[in-house]
Amino acid sequence: MIKVVRGNPTPEELAAALAVVRARAALAAAAAPSVPHDRDSWSDPSRIAAHRLPQPGPTTWARTYWPS
Repeated sequence: MIKVVRGNPTPEELAAALAVVRARAALAAAAAPSVPHDRDSWSDPSRIAAHRLPQPGPTTWARTYWPS
């Protein structure tokens, strides 16, 4: 949605502004990659779940963040 905040544009000026906005949106959509990027190993949640969880004990809290 486009809203005129200030001024009183003519229909021609409004049509020209809308044409520019639509052209920019079409250009951005064409430039965007259509194939999603593969996750790298750092952001893959299975890298953390692949390790065994530490057994309960007095020092378990210190080892829960970093997988060994």
